[in-house]
Amino acid sequence: MRSSIATARSRFGAVAPVLAFALSALTALEGCTTNAATGRSQLNLLSREEEIAMGNQYQPELIAEMGGEVSKPALDAYIVEVGSSLAAQTEGENPSLPWEFTLLDSDVVNAFALPGGKVFVSRGLAARFTNEAQLASVLGHEVGHVTARHINDAMVTQLGASTVSQLVAVALGAVAGEGAAAQQLAGTGGALAQQGAQLVSLKFGREQEIEADALGIRYMTQAGYNPIGSMQAMQVLADLNTGGGGSDFFSTHPNPARRVDIIRERLEREHPQALQNPNSNVYDDRFRRRFLQQLTAASTPVE
Repeated sequence: MRSSIATARSRFGAVAPVLAFALSALTALEGCTTNAATGRSQLNLLSREEEIAMGNQYQPELIAEMGGEVSKPALDAYIVEVGSSLAAQTEGENPSLPWEFTLLDSDVVNAFALPGGKVFVSRGLAARFTNEAQLASVLGHEVGHVTARHINDAMVTQLGASTVSQLVAVALGAVAGEGAAAQQLAGTGGALAQQGAQLVSLKFGREQEIEADALGIRYMTQAGYNPIGSMQAMQVLADLNTGGGGSDFFSTHPNPARRVDIIRERLEREHPQALQNPNSNVYDDRFRRRFLQQLTAASTPVE
């Protein structure tokens, strides 16, 4: 017969991963942290390491679902170069995240990000732009979702503080040896694991999208781009929405026409020179040479 100490150790080993999550959640409930990017108080269910792990876990699956990566080194390098210039402008510890910027080989109009610094833009969206500032605005917007930890906010909303508190109580009961609590813990942990795949594609609310727009403008401006690219890119999306295209994108990104107006108001207030000099620092020639022409060459059949 195993000793009671060995039994307790075995029981703790079985529930330790969920207990760790529960205790970290309890700590968060007792004291929110201030987000370095947004300046607002935020309840964090996931640590930085856990966010990175989540991004690493779901990245291959999402790339496969979107048709894979564009297999042309020059295009990949260009997307990484633009994205990295934006990531370097982020706040706090965010510049040291393992940032990755991926061009997806898909006609679908889409862009999204995973926690921990994984950012994606589809060929179908990027090819609709006419300058590098527009591309930078979309990548910067997705970088903003990462630094604002919007996936974390979505998890808090979906799980609810009461659920987190219950998870803590159940985990502690399981360690104490309560059989019913141990069974409930197993079910709760499984449910959380299953929710992971859904959480990475949650629809963000209007306020979160506007916040990501603002952060994207901040990052692209600090990186040397004219922030008018943000308004131009959003206008491209608004025109696409009016024409009935891009349904996948608009299922998770609300009302681009209204956001054009909000961005214009922000530029008038914070960056009036952008509207006065719409052709400066948008890098249209470089975008044509390093992206559009390379994309055309990559899609031309070899005879």
